[in-house]
Amino acid sequence: MRLKILLKSVDYSPLPINYNYALSSAIYKLLRLGSSEFAQFLHEKGFQLDGKSYKLFTFALKLNDYTVSENKLNFISPYASLFISSPLIDDFVKNIVIGAFKDQKLELYSDFQLTNLIIHQAEIIPEPEFIDGSKMNLLSPLVLSTKKIFKGASSQYYFRYNDDIKEINRVLNANLANKYKILHQRVYKGQGVCLSWDEKYILHHKNNKNKFSKKTTITKSLKNPINIVAINVPFNISGDPQLISIGYQSGFGEKNSMGFGMTELLN
Repeated sequence: MRLKILLKSVDYSPLPINYNYALSSAIYKLLRLGSSEFAQFLHEKGFQLDGKSYKLFTFALKLNDYTVSENKLNFISPYASLFISSPLIDDFVKNIVIGAFKDQKLELYSDFQLTNLIIHQAEIIPEPEFIDGSKMNLLSPLVLSTKKIFKGASSQYYFRYNDDIKEINRVLNANLANKYKILHQRVYKGQGVCLSWDEKYILHHKNNKNKFSKKTTITKSLKNPINIVAINVPFNISGDPQLISIGYQSGFGEKNSMGFGMTELLN
């Protein structure tokens, strides 16, 4: 299920360019107002599978009529739309709604800066019907990664759109299959999905490489910021509609609870 929450800035509070961690924390705060027990479980542990933790929610923020501050560190916007999505209707979505109506505000803390946002309105977005062959636009960039050996040590490598598409699809399918197993309590045995990039988009923006990826800094700790490189190219996806639905609801790829991998259906 997907929610759209309309936000109004209090006195044009500046919003940090790298808002992902602060906004994720604010969402957990809303969740705690609905169910402190589930919020604690999801934040501290999540659903464990194959040594990985899955939170099964994603979000994206769309700013209205924004400007960038002179120091290039903040957005200034009077209104914003926050999209939150999860297949966990009873445990997650309903408790987010309860929290939103209880608090009616979001407070974002980042780099000793406070951003105040009033919850102006919340609505449910009906889920579309998924078919074998869907075109997806990214509301927030897509993160897919793998382990690679660099200078004798294992390190995390974030895929770019022009990397090996077979390897990208392998990682994507493994991620979706794990989410399926958590949700349905059984191993996925279907045909999987196949992703291909929107070639018209790539051709149209061939002279502007910034349109293909986005680097985001997660500032959980000022001493140890984490840089994430995500793909920002629309894609076509064919195959099992069940997996496509799971990707749409919980986020495609990794780090969904930090605001990555949220899509909208274009057809």
